[in-house]
Amino acid sequence: MGTTTPDADPLPEPDSLIPPPTEKAPSRVVATMALAQLGLFLALLTPVFASLALKVQSLVGEDDAVAALGVVSSLGAVAAFVANPVFGRISDRTTGRFGRRRPWLVIGAVGLTVCLAVIATAQSVAVIAVAWFLGQLLANAALAAFVATLADQVPMFQRGRISGLLGVAQNLAILGAAYAAQFLGTQMLPLFLVPGVAGLALVLLYVLVLPDRPLPRRPPSEGGLGTVLRTFWVDPRRHPDFAYAWASRFLVTLASFMFTTYRLFYLQHELSLDVATATAVMATGVLIYTVVLIVSAQVAGWLSDKLGRRKVFVASSTLVFGVGMVALTQADSVTGFYLAEIILGLGYGIYVGVDLALVVDVLPNPDDSAKDLGVFNIANAGPQALAPAFGAALVGTAGGHNYGLLLGVAAAICVLGALVVLPIKKVR
Repeated sequence: MGTTTPDADPLPEPDSLIPPPTEKAPSRVVATMALAQLGLFLALLTPVFASLALKVQSLVGEDDAVAALGVVSSLGAVAAFVANPVFGRISDRTTGRFGRRRPWLVIGAVGLTVCLAVIATAQSVAVIAVAWFLGQLLANAALAAFVATLADQVPMFQRGRISGLLGVAQNLAILGAAYAAQFLGTQMLPLFLVPGVAGLALVLLYVLVLPDRPLPRRPPSEGGLGTVLRTFWVDPRRHPDFAYAWASRFLVTLASFMFTTYRLFYLQHELSLDVATATAVMATGVLIYTVVLIVSAQVAGWLSDKLGRRKVFVASSTLVFGVGMVALTQADSVTGFYLAEIILGLGYGIYVGVDLALVVDVLPNPDDSAKDLGVFNIANAGPQALAPAFGAALVGTAGGHNYGLLLGVAAAICVLGALVVLPIKKVR
């Protein structure tokens, strides 16, 4: 979870250069923040959940697609793993009249769109892998700056509701990805560029509205390369709550991506569906999942703010999500798949309605919010790097289509993810 040993001397925490907000965030900021979340994740998750699988399969065929997709997805996740904390740190220290977050939102969104165009026209898996690596690098420059705006703009008493709203927006993006695959699956350029251009437009809208205050003065000197590197270590002894939240997110994300990376192939292999039918069933399943998620996320976020509690929601949601994974192992029809999606949507809806608020509440230092959220995002990016290869290894046992083992292991990981939330003390 860092780049140095736990024995390194801790860095002093500076006085806040920009105090955290105490007033309710304006509605225009909240609305465009949610739209930017939708846009960024529509551009980024359409490849993750649909278009990369279809593109790779069109080049290498169904038999070799799982292994090829695993390589491409893992390389992209490595880029995300590195880029988020690095660009988060750069964003925190960016000076100039355009603010700390705006420049990286624009650079990242434009760069991702260009990389998606390259992938759409690529004629080899190698080109796709390089372009996806660069696309993830640039996308995470934008994401590091974007997530920090929640801490910059939203006071603690409003974070549960807005966290839930952002979770809904992200999952609407997944729904858009599923329908893009259904309706544009044979037209690669629109399949990649329609989500990419839409995402770019929504991010630029947020950039225009965002009250991104420039730093009032240049941050203190970092004291050399060693000091800079130590900033990427958040000592779990000094900040145990942050460490527990990090571990929970890592485990839940690993379990989720173990399935979602191979969802399309699961439908083809386990339910014996052809590509066209599988993409249609996937789209309907994600629609069901998203509707349930929207309701549960909004209710959970509202209740969390009302009750002043986070942990019980995060822990219980993770357990419900694990139950959904078990339900998928028993699904032997499209109807069974849809029922499992309802359970998964309920569990993950409660989770996204509260988890980001919990994380922001336990950040170690407000002046380093983008950097610390970047370190936290390793808990997102790391599992995305591991899940494709780990999932492929599990699926590859016992004849090559062992999705039962994949889902059973994912369910067990969810249970562990629920348990590690319980020791957090800073929030209830």
